Amino acid sequence: MENYRVRTDLALEAKESIGGEESGIHGVNVEEYYLDEDDIRVTKVEIGTKNAARTMGKPMGVYVTMEAPAMAEPDDGYHREISECLAKELRQILPGIGEEQAVLVVGLGNREVTADALGPQVVDNLLVTRHIVREYGKRAYNCEHMNQVSALEPGVMAKTGMETAEIVKGVVGETRPDVVIVIDALAARSTKRLNRTIQITNTGISPGSGVGNHRDAINVESLGVPVIAVGVPTVVDAATIVGDALEKHLEDKQQIYFSELNNMYMTGKDIDAVIKRVSYTLSEGINIALCETFMKKE
Repeated sequence: MENYRVRTDLALEAKESIGGEESGIHGVNVEEYYLDEDDIRVTKVEIGTKNAARTMGKPMGVYVTMEAPAMAEPDDGYHREISECLAKELRQILPGIGEEQAVLVVGLGNREVTADALGPQVVDNLLVTRHIVREYGKRAYNCEHMNQVSALEPGVMAKTGMETAEIVKGVVGETRPDVVIVIDALAARSTKRLNRTIQITNTGISPGSGVGNHRDAINVESLGVPVIAVGVPTVVDAATIVGDALEKHLEDKQQIYFSELNNMYMTGKDIDAVIKRVSYTLSEGINIALCETFMKKE
């Protein structure tokens, strides 16, 4: 196994794979708190140096991980608590959240592949305001201030023939948003975090990187505006499941079989229902952070 590295999009898991809580990494700061009533654990990992970024295999920036054990369950009250927690964390990581902004929300992924449909389904439930505010003014929402929220579902290269980053860059150039929020399905290292974890980061995203399908990055360097990425792990590497089940070092013969699983990814049998619930939870969190903030002031 020494030449094999299980893929993960979660900075928290990257930190765990290097060492436990007691083995600190220079340039990496970790903060954690637990919401007892809501049963949500929030961990903030801040990568502050280039050396730490190389060690972690993640860009420099802030990564906020929300672990909600029952997020995959059909509990509307609990999902509302997750949405409110997500909104709170978004307000803290978004630049200039207390001011009026033009925000472009991009739903990455393939709508026809259930485990990859998170981004498009989040876009379906967003409160999009840009066209209303531009046509009728902010009073259409009975408030003095309102963010101009627009949304984009760029699809995938197999359908469009274009890099997702190319499409997003073109729209950003035309609409000139102040900030971009990208939503995408992620890959996890641990099955316990599958469909139960939300990661928020200000580093942007490289679509498909978690499953080894690297596309052009969508970040502040490529777009020229701040990019916040929000994702939920919907798949795990099949090798992870085998490794966890064996719970021991694999022998040479087993190692060959283990490596054959390298390009296989697994998801839950109820992923269609889970994606529907979780996508609504994410969209509600974004709506609260971007729109309800101003509506409640009136």
